[in-house]
Amino acid sequence: MNEPIQPQLWLKEVKTYYPIRKGVFSRITGQVKAVDGISLSVYPQETLGLVGESGCGKSSIGRTIIGLEEITAGQVFFDGENITGYSHAQMRSVWPRIQMIFQDPYASLNPRRTVESMMAEILSIHRIVARNEIGDEIDRILDLIGLPPEVKRRFPHEFSGGQRQRIGIAKAITLRPRFLICDEATSALDVSIQAQILALFKDLQQKLGLTYLFISHGLGVVRYISDRIAVMYLGKILEMAPRTDMFKNPRHPYTQALLSAYPNPDPRQRNRKKILLSGTVPSAANPPPGCRFHTRCPFRERECTIYEPELTGDGAHRTACHFTIGLADWDRVLGSGV
Repeated sequence: MNEPIQPQLWLKEVKTYYPIRKGVFSRITGQVKAVDGISLSVYPQETLGLVGESGCGKSSIGRTIIGLEEITAGQVFFDGENITGYSHAQMRSVWPRIQMIFQDPYASLNPRRTVESMMAEILSIHRIVARNEIGDEIDRILDLIGLPPEVKRRFPHEFSGGQRQRIGIAKAITLRPRFLICDEATSALDVSIQAQILALFKDLQQKLGLTYLFISHGLGVVRYISDRIAVMYLGKILEMAPRTDMFKNPRHPYTQALLSAYPNPDPRQRNRKKILLSGTVPSAANPPPGCRFHTRCPFRERECTIYEPELTGDGAHRTACHFTIGLADWDRVLGSGV
Protein backbone atom coordinates (compact mmCIF):
# COMPACT_ATOMS: atom_id res chain seq x y z
CA MET A 1 0.00 0.00 0.00
CA ASN A 2 1.43 3.36 -1.03
CA GLU A 3 1.99 5.91 1.73
CA PRO A 4 0.24 9.28 1.26
CA ILE A 5 2.40 12.07 -0.14
CA GLN A 6 3.51 14.46 2.59
CA PRO A 7 3.37 18.21 1.96
CA GLN A 8 6.68 19.92 1.33
CA LEU A 9 5.37 23.09 2.96
CA TRP A 10 2.66 23.19 5.62
CA LEU A 11 1.29 26.30 7.29
CA LYS A 12 -0.82 25.77 10.41
CA GLU A 13 -2.93 28.72 11.60
CA VAL A 14 -0.18 31.22 10.70
CA LYS A 15 -0.64 34.82 11.82
CA THR A 16 1.55 37.80 10.96
CA TYR A 17 0.62 41.07 12.64
CA TYR A 18 2.39 44.39 12.23
CA PRO A 19 2.32 46.82 15.18
CA ILE A 20 0.84 50.29 14.74
CA ARG A 21 2.95 52.83 16.63
CA LYS A 22 1.95 56.39 17.47
CA GLY A 23 3.17 59.28 19.56
CA VAL A 24 6.57 60.50 20.68
CA PHE A 25 7.36 57.24 22.43
CA SER A 26 6.13 55.06 19.54
CA ARG A 27 3.64 53.25 21.71
CA ILE A 28 1.81 50.33 20.11
CA THR A 29 -1.81 51.36 19.65
CA GLY A 30 -3.00 48.55 17.42
CA GLN A 31 -2.05 45.81 14.97
CA VAL A 32 -2.39 45.31 11.22
CA LYS A 33 -3.55 41.71 10.79
CA ALA A 34 -1.88 41.05 7.44
CA VAL A 35 -2.09 37.26 7.79
CA ASP A 36 -4.74 36.07 10.21
CA GLY A 37 -4.89 32.32 10.69
CA ILE A 38 -3.81 30.83 7.35
CA SER A 39 -3.53 27.05 6.94
CA LEU A 40 -2.39 25.51 3.66
CA SER A 41 -0.18 22.79 2.22
CA VAL A 42 2.01 22.69 -0.88
CA TYR A 43 3.05 19.29 -2.22
CA PRO A 44 6.31 18.32 -3.97
CA GLN A 45 6.63 19.57 -7.58
CA GLU A 46 3.23 21.27 -7.64
CA THR A 47 2.43 24.95 -8.08
CA LEU A 48 0.02 26.59 -5.67
CA GLY A 49 -1.22 29.95 -6.93
CA LEU A 50 -2.10 32.50 -4.27
CA VAL A 51 -4.32 35.25 -5.67
CA GLY A 52 -6.12 38.26 -4.26
CA GLU A 53 -6.32 42.03 -4.51
CA SER A 54 -3.54 44.30 -3.31
CA GLY A 55 -3.17 44.51 0.47
CA CYS A 56 -4.81 41.16 1.24
CA GLY A 57 -1.61 39.73 2.79
CA LYS A 58 -0.26 37.57 -0.05
CA SER A 59 3.31 38.87 0.10
CA SER A 60 3.32 38.74 3.90
CA ILE A 61 2.73 34.99 3.71
CA GLY A 62 5.78 34.50 1.49
CA ARG A 63 7.97 36.72 3.63
CA THR A 64 6.83 34.95 6.80
CA ILE A 65 7.62 31.52 5.37
CA ILE A 66 11.17 32.47 4.45
CA GLY A 67 11.79 34.32 7.71
CA LEU A 68 11.83 37.90 6.43
CA GLU A 69 8.87 38.72 8.68
CA GLU A 70 8.46 37.57 12.27
CA ILE A 71 5.59 35.15 12.76
CA THR A 72 3.03 36.22 15.38
CA ALA A 73 1.36 32.84 15.90
CA GLY A 74 0.98 29.45 14.25
CA GLN A 75 3.54 27.05 12.81
CA VAL A 76 5.50 26.66 9.57
CA PHE A 77 6.77 23.23 8.54
CA PHE A 78 9.17 22.71 5.64
CA ASP A 79 10.36 19.24 4.59
CA GLY A 80 8.84 17.94 7.81
CA GLU A 81 10.91 20.36 9.90
CA ASN A 82 9.24 22.89 12.17
CA ILE A 83 11.00 26.13 11.22
CA THR A 84 8.68 28.38 13.24
CA GLY A 85 10.59 31.17 14.93
CA TYR A 86 13.97 30.10 13.58
CA SER A 87 16.74 32.64 14.14
CA HIS A 88 18.81 34.06 11.28
CA ALA A 89 21.56 31.54 12.06
CA GLN A 90 19.10 28.62 12.07
CA MET A 91 17.50 29.73 8.79
CA ARG A 92 20.89 29.47 7.07
CA SER A 93 20.35 25.72 6.89
CA VAL A 94 16.87 26.24 5.39
CA TRP A 95 17.53 28.99 2.83
CA PRO A 96 19.51 26.79 0.40
CA ARG A 97 16.36 24.65 0.08
CA ILE A 98 13.78 27.43 -0.19
CA GLN A 99 14.33 30.67 -2.08
CA MET A 100 12.25 33.74 -2.94
CA ILE A 101 11.97 35.66 -6.21
CA PHE A 102 10.75 39.25 -5.85
CA GLN A 103 8.65 41.54 -8.02
CA ASP A 104 11.48 44.02 -8.62
CA PRO A 105 14.60 42.07 -9.58
CA TYR A 106 16.74 45.22 -9.69
CA ALA A 107 16.20 45.73 -5.93
CA SER A 108 17.67 42.30 -5.20
CA LEU A 109 20.73 42.73 -7.44
CA ASN A 110 23.88 44.58 -6.36
CA PRO A 111 24.29 47.38 -8.96
CA ARG A 112 28.07 47.49 -8.38
CA ARG A 113 28.74 43.84 -9.10
CA THR A 114 28.65 41.74 -12.23
CA VAL A 115 26.41 38.73 -12.59
CA GLU A 116 29.47 36.47 -12.39
CA SER A 117 30.64 38.08 -9.16
CA MET A 118 27.24 37.73 -7.45
CA MET A 119 26.75 34.11 -8.47
CA ALA A 120 30.35 33.12 -7.71
CA GLU A 121 29.98 34.47 -4.18
CA ILE A 122 26.88 32.33 -3.59
CA LEU A 123 28.57 29.22 -4.95
CA SER A 124 31.71 29.85 -2.90
CA ILE A 125 30.04 30.61 0.45
CA HIS A 126 27.69 27.64 0.30
CA ARG A 127 30.28 25.35 -1.32
CA ILE A 128 27.86 24.16 -3.99
CA VAL A 129 30.72 23.08 -6.27
CA ALA A 130 34.51 22.98 -6.06
CA ARG A 131 36.26 26.34 -6.55
CA ASN A 132 37.69 25.33 -9.94
CA GLU A 133 34.19 24.40 -11.16
CA ILE A 134 32.47 27.71 -10.31
CA GLY A 135 32.87 29.18 -13.81
CA ASP A 136 31.35 26.12 -15.50
CA GLU A 137 28.49 26.08 -12.98
CA ILE A 138 27.65 29.73 -13.70
CA ASP A 139 27.59 28.99 -17.44
CA ARG A 140 25.31 26.00 -16.82
CA ILE A 141 22.83 28.08 -14.80
CA LEU A 142 22.80 30.89 -17.36
CA ASP A 143 22.06 28.34 -20.06
CA LEU A 144 19.14 27.03 -17.95
CA ILE A 145 17.56 30.49 -17.79
CA GLY A 146 18.12 31.19 -21.48
CA LEU A 147 21.01 33.67 -21.40
CA PRO A 148 24.39 33.34 -23.17
CA PRO A 149 27.51 32.93 -20.99
CA GLU A 150 29.00 36.30 -22.01
CA VAL A 151 26.33 38.21 -20.03
CA LYS A 152 27.98 37.15 -16.78
CA ARG A 153 30.45 40.02 -17.11
CA ARG A 154 27.70 42.64 -17.32
CA PHE A 155 26.18 44.76 -14.54
CA PRO A 156 22.44 44.80 -13.64
CA HIS A 157 21.79 48.18 -15.29
CA GLU A 158 22.90 46.74 -18.64
CA PHE A 159 19.94 44.34 -18.79
CA SER A 160 16.30 44.81 -19.77
CA GLY A 161 13.54 44.16 -17.23
CA GLY A 162 12.93 40.62 -18.49
CA GLN A 163 16.63 39.83 -18.50
CA ARG A 164 17.01 41.15 -14.95
CA GLN A 165 14.20 38.86 -13.82
CA ARG A 166 16.03 35.95 -15.43
CA ILE A 167 19.15 36.94 -13.47
CA GLY A 168 17.06 37.04 -10.30
CA ILE A 169 15.84 33.52 -11.08
CA ALA A 170 19.43 32.44 -11.77
CA LYS A 171 20.53 33.70 -8.35
CA ALA A 172 17.66 31.83 -6.70
CA ILE A 173 18.42 28.49 -8.35
CA THR A 174 22.19 28.79 -7.82
CA LEU A 175 21.72 27.22 -4.37
CA ARG A 176 19.85 24.30 -5.99
CA PRO A 177 16.67 24.84 -3.93
CA ARG A 178 13.67 22.54 -4.00
CA PHE A 179 11.07 25.25 -3.35
CA LEU A 180 10.61 28.72 -4.86
CA ILE A 181 8.33 31.46 -3.54
CA CYS A 182 7.53 33.75 -6.48
CA ASP A 183 6.18 37.05 -5.20
CA GLU A 184 4.55 38.88 -8.13
CA ALA A 185 7.49 37.65 -10.21
CA THR A 186 5.95 38.72 -13.54
CA SER A 187 3.68 41.65 -12.67
CA ALA A 188 6.30 44.32 -13.49
CA LEU A 189 6.92 42.92 -16.99
CA ASP A 190 5.28 43.49 -20.36
CA VAL A 191 2.71 40.88 -21.34
CA SER A 192 4.93 39.25 -23.99
CA ILE A 193 7.85 39.05 -21.53
CA GLN A 194 5.52 37.69 -18.85
CA ALA A 195 4.69 34.77 -21.14
CA GLN A 196 8.39 34.02 -21.66
CA ILE A 197 9.14 34.10 -17.92
CA LEU A 198 6.16 31.89 -17.12
CA ALA A 199 7.31 29.39 -19.75
CA LEU A 200 10.77 29.50 -18.14
CA PHE A 201 9.27 28.72 -14.73
CA LYS A 202 7.47 25.69 -16.17
CA ASP A 203 10.62 24.51 -17.92
CA LEU A 204 12.71 24.84 -14.74
CA GLN A 205 10.07 22.99 -12.74
CA GLN A 206 10.25 20.06 -15.14
CA LYS A 207 14.06 20.00 -15.34
CA LEU A 208 14.86 20.66 -11.67
CA GLY A 209 11.81 19.16 -9.92
CA LEU A 210 10.87 22.48 -8.29
CA THR A 211 7.84 23.30 -6.16
CA TYR A 212 6.28 26.79 -6.42
CA LEU A 213 4.19 29.05 -4.25
CA PHE A 214 3.19 31.56 -6.93
CA ILE A 215 1.85 34.83 -5.52
CA SER A 216 0.02 37.07 -7.99
CA HIS A 217 -2.98 39.33 -8.47
CA GLY A 218 -3.23 38.31 -12.15
CA LEU A 219 -5.86 35.66 -12.78
CA GLY A 220 -4.44 34.82 -16.20
CA VAL A 221 -1.01 34.19 -14.70
CA VAL A 222 -2.21 31.83 -11.96
CA ARG A 223 -4.52 30.03 -14.39
CA TYR A 224 -1.59 29.29 -16.69
CA ILE A 225 0.96 28.15 -14.14
CA SER A 226 -0.94 26.77 -11.13
CA ASP A 227 -2.09 23.28 -10.27
CA ARG A 228 -4.19 24.56 -7.37
CA ILE A 229 -5.35 28.07 -6.53
CA ALA A 230 -6.05 29.73 -3.18
CA VAL A 231 -8.07 32.97 -3.11
CA MET A 232 -7.17 35.38 -0.31
CA TYR A 233 -9.08 38.32 1.12
CA LEU A 234 -8.16 40.53 4.08
CA GLY A 235 -5.74 38.06 5.68
CA LYS A 236 -7.92 34.98 5.14
CA ILE A 237 -8.22 32.26 2.51
CA LEU A 238 -11.80 32.21 1.22
CA GLU A 239 -11.55 29.42 -1.34
CA MET A 240 -9.06 26.79 -2.46
CA ALA A 241 -9.48 24.39 -5.37
CA PRO A 242 -7.73 22.72 -8.32
CA ARG A 243 -7.22 25.20 -11.17
CA THR A 244 -9.83 23.79 -13.55
CA ASP A 245 -12.49 23.48 -10.86
CA MET A 246 -11.79 26.99 -9.57
CA PHE A 247 -12.44 28.58 -12.96
CA LYS A 248 -15.36 26.34 -13.97
CA ASN A 249 -17.15 26.14 -10.63
CA PRO A 250 -16.23 28.99 -8.24
CA ARG A 251 -18.23 28.73 -5.02
CA HIS A 252 -17.40 31.78 -2.94
CA PRO A 253 -19.09 35.09 -3.86
CA TYR A 254 -15.75 36.89 -3.78
CA THR A 255 -14.14 34.36 -6.13
CA GLN A 256 -17.13 34.59 -8.45
CA ALA A 257 -16.80 38.39 -8.53
CA LEU A 258 -13.07 38.16 -9.27
CA LEU A 259 -13.54 35.68 -12.10
CA SER A 260 -16.33 37.72 -13.66
CA ALA A 261 -13.70 40.35 -14.51
CA TYR A 262 -11.47 37.76 -16.19
CA PRO A 263 -11.88 37.57 -20.01
CA ASN A 264 -13.61 34.27 -20.73
CA PRO A 265 -12.50 32.50 -23.94
CA ASP A 266 -15.79 30.58 -24.08
CA PRO A 267 -18.03 32.49 -26.55
CA ARG A 268 -21.13 31.06 -24.83
CA GLN A 269 -20.30 32.94 -21.63
CA ARG A 270 -18.92 36.22 -22.98
CA ASN A 271 -22.23 38.01 -22.46
CA ARG A 272 -22.33 37.23 -18.73
CA LYS A 273 -22.69 40.35 -16.63
CA LYS A 274 -19.67 41.67 -14.77
CA ILE A 275 -20.02 41.55 -11.00
CA LEU A 276 -19.17 44.91 -9.44
CA LEU A 277 -18.77 44.78 -5.68
CA SER A 278 -20.00 47.76 -3.70
CA GLY A 279 -18.09 49.28 -0.81
CA THR A 280 -14.37 49.18 -0.04
CA VAL A 281 -12.11 46.61 1.56
CA PRO A 282 -12.18 47.08 5.36
CA SER A 283 -8.99 47.96 7.20
CA ALA A 284 -6.72 45.06 8.16
CA ALA A 285 -6.15 46.94 11.43
CA ASN A 286 -9.84 46.62 12.29
CA PRO A 287 -11.33 43.70 10.32
CA PRO A 288 -15.08 43.11 10.62
CA PRO A 289 -16.41 40.28 12.81
CA GLY A 290 -17.74 37.10 11.26
CA CYS A 291 -16.98 36.59 7.59
CA ARG A 292 -14.36 39.06 6.38
CA PHE A 293 -16.24 39.53 3.12
CA HIS A 294 -19.71 40.19 4.55
CA THR A 295 -19.43 44.00 4.31
CA ARG A 296 -19.35 43.71 0.48
CA CYS A 297 -21.44 40.56 -0.01
CA PRO A 298 -25.03 41.00 -1.33
CA PHE A 299 -25.95 37.53 0.01
CA ARG A 300 -25.00 38.19 3.64
CA GLU A 301 -27.28 37.05 6.42
CA ARG A 302 -27.17 37.77 10.12
CA GLU A 303 -24.93 34.79 10.91
CA CYS A 304 -22.34 36.06 8.40
CA THR A 305 -21.84 39.14 10.58
CA ILE A 306 -21.35 37.09 13.75
CA TYR A 307 -19.72 33.73 12.98
CA GLU A 308 -16.54 33.26 10.96
CA PRO A 309 -16.97 30.44 8.41
CA GLU A 310 -14.43 27.64 8.33
CA LEU A 311 -12.62 26.59 5.16
CA THR A 312 -14.42 23.32 4.45
CA GLY A 313 -15.69 21.33 1.50
CA ASP A 314 -15.68 18.09 -0.43
CA GLY A 315 -12.28 16.80 -1.50
CA ALA A 316 -9.78 19.35 -2.78
CA HIS A 317 -12.35 22.13 -3.27
CA ARG A 318 -12.86 24.05 -0.02
CA THR A 319 -14.77 27.26 0.66
CA ALA A 320 -15.14 29.57 3.66
CA CYS A 321 -18.81 30.50 3.28
CA HIS A 322 -21.95 29.77 5.33
CA PHE A 323 -24.02 29.29 2.18
CA THR A 324 -23.81 27.80 -1.29
CA ILE A 325 -23.91 30.61 -3.83
CA GLY A 326 -24.16 29.87 -7.54
CA LEU A 327 -23.78 32.09 -10.59
CA ALA A 328 -27.56 31.89 -11.04
CA ASP A 329 -27.94 33.67 -7.70
CA TRP A 330 -25.76 36.49 -9.03
CA ASP A 331 -27.96 36.74 -12.12
CA ARG A 332 -30.94 37.27 -9.83
CA VAL A 333 -29.12 39.89 -7.76
CA LEU A 334 -27.71 41.72 -10.76
CA GLY A 335 -31.04 41.65 -12.50
CA SER A 336 -32.71 43.27 -9.50
CA GLY A 337 -30.15 46.04 -9.47
CA VAL A 338 -28.86 45.24 -5.96
